[in-house]
Amino acid sequence: MATGPEGSFYVSPVAGYVSGSGGLRQFFKGLGKTVHLPYCCYETDDCDIFISAAQKQMNQLERHIGLPLLVRTSQGVSLTAAGRSVYRDAGEIMKLSREALQRAYRAENREQITIRLGTSALYPCRALMGMWAGISEQYPQFRLKVVPFEDVNTETAFANVGKKYDLMVGPWDSVHTGKYNRFTELGRYRFCIAMPGGHELSHRESLSYEDLHGQVLLIQKEGNSPVNDRIRKEIREKHPKITMADVPYHYDLEVFNRCAEEGCVLLSLECWNEIHPSLTSVPLKVDYGIPYGIIYSAGAGQEVRYFLHCLCHQGQEGKNRIS
Repeated sequence: MATGPEGSFYVSPVAGYVSGSGGLRQFFKGLGKTVHLPYCCYETDDCDIFISAAQKQMNQLERHIGLPLLVRTSQGVSLTAAGRSVYRDAGEIMKLSREALQRAYRAENREQITIRLGTSALYPCRALMGMWAGISEQYPQFRLKVVPFEDVNTETAFANVGKKYDLMVGPWDSVHTGKYNRFTELGRYRFCIAMPGGHELSHRESLSYEDLHGQVLLIQKEGNSPVNDRIRKEIREKHPKITMADVPYHYDLEVFNRCAEEGCVLLSLECWNEIHPSLTSVPLKVDYGIPYGIIYSAGAGQEVRYFLHCLCHQGQEGKNRIS
């Protein structure tokens, strides 16, 4: 038995490529439904492999075993008899790979590595849990432990990364957080305007700055978030009919309570649309958002960094780099 791609164990070249990349099996599955290569990865709900990466791995696998697995034409691709055979066996190959790895850990009397994931109402971990659910079977050496924390002080939440929990997921746009923490981007949150449910603007599908004329807008005070400061500048220079009222650098539940109690509007993010039962949120029509992703300690250990490598390599094909 040897070590295959991504550190998985395999008993043959086929096992190494299939068990080492869950997305490759999803690619096989997609090919069973369509002959068009650009669409094959989207025929399954959980496909997380890029087309270029799938092509590269398939070419490598074909060269390794000396058999054609795909029939390639100008109209698309389809599986050869050998390709269909590999696909049929892929599930068993992945199962054997996982079991071999589990036995290896038991033989060394090693326990699973626990990764502590902080979560709260303002910093939900749904995005990371969704990514992990798609690849967790390939990495049985890891287990996630969810650690709830209260949204009393966001600065404390960031300070506890690497202490009370290893990771958290949330927006990243503060000039003050990069000194002790690091960040791996997963996407961008859209801006929204939160307001009480009965507010005159609550029925709108989207809002422009012009729609906010005459409103009191609760907005993070200047000097912490470059993106937030950009919005403040646009409002100050082009929309003086909007009255801006400062809230603290880091939102907490009291900010949303203030919005509900005073009947004003609040600059918010889509991830907080359901944070307060009395508020509703409407998307703000701006062509930019705030990055969100995985936040971890600058001094994170090798186990945490390897977990992030596994997670982000599978989900983003190396787009996100762990520094």
